[in-house]
Amino acid sequence: MRLFLAVSLACGVCAAQPDRRIALTIDDLPMAQSGPEACEPENLMPATKRLLAQFAAEKAPLTAFVITSQCPGLTIKQKRAALNLWRSAGVELGNHTHSHKSLSRTPIAEYEEDILKADALLQDWTGKPVRFFRWPMLHAGATPADKQRLEAFLADHHFREAPVTFDNSDWIFANLFAYARRTANADLEKRVRDAYVPYMESVLAFFEQSSNELFGREIPQILLMHSNMLNADATGDLLAMLRKRGYRFISLEEALEDPAYAEPNEYVAANGISWLHRWKVTRGGKIEWEPDVPKWVQEAFEAMQKN
Repeated sequence: MRLFLAVSLACGVCAAQPDRRIALTIDDLPMAQSGPEACEPENLMPATKRLLAQFAAEKAPLTAFVITSQCPGLTIKQKRAALNLWRSAGVELGNHTHSHKSLSRTPIAEYEEDILKADALLQDWTGKPVRFFRWPMLHAGATPADKQRLEAFLADHHFREAPVTFDNSDWIFANLFAYARRTANADLEKRVRDAYVPYMESVLAFFEQSSNELFGREIPQILLMHSNMLNADATGDLLAMLRKRGYRFISLEEALEDPAYAEPNEYVAANGISWLHRWKVTRGGKIEWEPDVPKWVQEAFEAMQKN
């Protein structure tokens, strides 16, 4: 009887655990938020290999979005070589526009041309069609007309939209991390590195709760990261944190199969936010914002910008 009760209690605990799945995505290839020196081949190639090795160690599917004008100092041959590192690692490459323009500040026709320019270059460089598109800064339409026109344009050109539920400010940490390295400030570099994953975990916990409130369950999350020197160093710790929280790594395509991603999204604004926020607004709710970066990180970032 005692054995039966113990097994029953254990099974009850197991059943209560959420089915946590997450699709990992990276924006701003080949490299961003790390200073122009990060785009130099002698820095870019080793950093990209370090970054990809950490995903490979976890056997984590990955979709990565390319800004085709990024790292303008690279030759076409060098850019192809950098992107081939991603492709050789089994990463699916997506369209993040040619110039990383904001739809909120760019005429829609010009924005569409920027998407098509990136598409043509990516197909030329990789020899493969591009399936996924992601909006720079997650600006998906500041007016209903622009939002609806872009959605129709993407559908007409056979792009699948790549939303984000786990939005965050890793780019602030990355810029500060790169500045600390550039100025040989080892103490600041370590503080930024140490604060990064705990911050990301606090944001993830927030969106887990948001998912439960909206759907009564934890939907497959889609994580936004960026290709930068910080993530080249810290991704292993980030993935370990996700594993510790019980996440399984899945593809973007698998995540999008969840019915939550068919939820109506009528959010229209100039800013870019998590789709969990957009769905909540569409349902008539009020946004409660995710945790900010630590105050000292924000202050150090603002001071860096003045230098």
